[in-house]
Amino acid sequence: MSPDKLLDLLRDVRAGRTGPDEALRRLRTLPFVKLDGAHVDTHRELRCGHPEVIFCQGKTPAQITRIAKTLLAHGPNLLATRADRAAYLAVRKADRRAVYHEAARCVTVCGAPWKDRGAGLIQVVTAGTSDLPVAEEALVTARALGNRAELLSDVGVAGVHRLLAHAERLAAANVLVVVAGMEGALASVVGGLVSRPVIAVPTSVGYGASFHGLAPLLTMLNSCAAGVAVVNIDNGFGAGYLAGLINRRPGA
Repeated sequence: MSPDKLLDLLRDVRAGRTGPDEALRRLRTLPFVKLDGAHVDTHRELRCGHPEVIFCQGKTPAQITRIAKTLLAHGPNLLATRADRAAYLAVRKADRRAVYHEAARCVTVCGAPWKDRGAGLIQVVTAGTSDLPVAEEALVTARALGNRAELLSDVGVAGVHRLLAHAERLAAANVLVVVAGMEGALASVVGGLVSRPVIAVPTSVGYGASFHGLAPLLTMLNSCAAGVAVVNIDNGFGAGYLAGLINRRPGA
């Protein structure tokens, strides 16, 4: 629901044209826009604080364009994830201001400045350079949700002195997203150094016995460091989104 439509509904309640119970019912369940193959949730920002995000993988360019046009008709900004160049061009058909973040495999449209909602810094940390695509997805997502986010890359446990050299930077963060493949030990190390929430992201980077990310997933789930939570394998978006919710200022 757009702000204008919400204001119209509130004015109707004030004028007595719509009862409070009816207004509550409409706000709780509406609206969405039905497209061919999609029900686009244009109400999500009012419920959850952020608009619906397009997951491009598996969608045709035509579907992506239609969904993007619908979302942009209800708000100025857009985030699309798991986007290849064809998906970027599809979003660009909906809005020529679309920007392709190739490393993150994300597309953003910034029709208005992203709202500043963060209480502090979100620090994204990677074990290796090979983990960067997932980390970049978390970074773009956190920024699109209105947060200040920074990236610290290639500081894994194979050379832990690289991480310890940035101890003050880690301690200054309000939330940390730790991205690691192979055995995934970095999340536990970071969790043992800071007093803030750590969101661990296992990646599918590694040799055969990493089982496409299952080994680091299990390592992170079994972390002995308190304050470490884990999202799914390669789920940079989920980590960036959760970090944004944790970092959000009250009332923002």
